[in-house]
Amino acid sequence: MKILLVQTSFLGDTILSTPLIAALNQLHPEAEIWMMTTPLAADLVKRDPLLTGVIPFAKRGPEKGLKGLLRQAAILRDFNFQIAYSLHRSARTSLLLRLSRIPERIGFKNAKLAFLYTETRKRPQDKHDVLRNLALISDRFAENDLPDKLRLFAPTKDELSPAIQAEMPPPGSYALIVPGSAWETKRWSAAGYHKVAGYLLDKGLQVVLTGSADEAAVCREVAGELKVINLAGRGSLESALYLTKQARIVICNDSMALHMASACKIPTVAVFCATVPEFGFGPWRNRALIVEKKDLDCRPCARHGSRSCPDKTRACMDKLPAAEVIKAIDTLLNND
Repeated sequence: MKILLVQTSFLGDTILSTPLIAALNQLHPEAEIWMMTTPLAADLVKRDPLLTGVIPFAKRGPEKGLKGLLRQAAILRDFNFQIAYSLHRSARTSLLLRLSRIPERIGFKNAKLAFLYTETRKRPQDKHDVLRNLALISDRFAENDLPDKLRLFAPTKDELSPAIQAEMPPPGSYALIVPGSAWETKRWSAAGYHKVAGYLLDKGLQVVLTGSADEAAVCREVAGELKVINLAGRGSLESALYLTKQARIVICNDSMALHMASACKIPTVAVFCATVPEFGFGPWRNRALIVEKKDLDCRPCARHGSRSCPDKTRACMDKLPAAEVIKAIDTLLNND
């Protein structure tokens, strides 16, 4: 039997979906389990030993639009899947799986075009996103038997580019700072991160900055004149995973980096700006502290952040003192 798990949302959402891989393996121990993700997210899950393979869906690239949807449906038909479990709730995904002629299609009741699924489950709103995802199959498990561990498998150092290898400090000797986010209002100030980086250097820890090419500018601003290792825009998602796995501590925003650190069980200080942990995307099962500016009536202003501050104050991003983040760092480091 062949089973398809579908998650084509953001990178962080893919990480928070990974407990279902183990859960599906327990439900269907003899089955091949495949996962359909975005091409970029494929790098996060391709090393999972419980997956037979990963199918990329470039929904914003070559497979965009109706023709791309039909091409992807034809690809899925060729695999002859018997069951599809879909975490993604878009109309496009619902239609794609129907066109793929997979006999059993299980999705959430609040998915768009949910009537195209053969079975639907209620997605709870008041739980962490890991548990919301697991609700797709939780009725098949006893309460204490549901696998809820995030699953990421980092590459070896030898698999990284020689340029990245040459700059990497020894494991456990550095703090990893990831100051970016896909949404501007989820980014704590570069000035705050700069102060934190300086403090960590003074404590004797090396500091590594990382982020995508789009976040290279903010990482340069964070670095300033400090003697940090700035790898932003130069590595890959796999190198970011390796860097996270080997870090002593991670300091980041409400972003993919937070979930990667949770999966790697690395102590984490997470700065929440426009969003709040109550949305269900906080740390999961690792030693972590959340820092946020709570005395703002305008917070939260958007569930996933936005491109600019709606009231133009940037208070949640710029008014949170670096001292509060440093205090959280000290708490985690002193309890190592």
